[in-house]
Amino acid sequence: MGLWSFVKDAGKKVFGGGDDAEVSGAALQDELKDLGLDAKGLDITVDGDKVKVSGKAVSQEMKEKVILAVGNVEGVAEVEEDIEGDGADPTFHTVEKGDTLWAISAKTLGNGARYEEIFEANKPMLSHPDKIYPGQVLRIPAA
Repeated sequence: MGLWSFVKDAGKKVFGGGDDAEVSGAALQDELKDLGLDAKGLDITVDGDKVKVSGKAVSQEMKEKVILAVGNVEGVAEVEEDIEGDGADPTFHTVEKGDTLWAISAKTLGNGARYEEIFEANKPMLSHPDKIYPGQVLRIPAA
C-alpha cells in the first residue's frame, strides 16, 4: 500500500465545470479507458482531492500507469493505492520547471541518453518526449 502526492493544480482536465468542479471516480475510469489502460479488477473512489485505487492490477506496469493516470489529473492531490501484488513500490519523479526527459534520465537512471526508456514507460500518458510540464509525475523504469 502506498500514498503518492501529486500537484493538485497541475494535470489534465477530465471533467467539465468551473473552478469548483470535483473529480469523480467515473470520470477517472473514463480517462483510463481513453488512454487504453486496463483497469479491470480495480476500484477507484474519490474523497475530495484524494483518490483511492484498490483491487488487483493485471501487472505491475499497469498498476504504476493507473496511479499516474489518475494522479496527473487536475484536482487530484493524492493517490492512495491498495493494489494486490508482489511488485516493489514504483519510482516516480515530479517534473520541475526547466526539466527535460534527458535531464530526468541523467538524474534518475545515470545516463541522459536513456530518456527514451522514461518516455516509453509513460506511454500513453506522454505523446511526445518534449511534452512534459512542471508538476507532472512520471514513472521511472527499474534501472
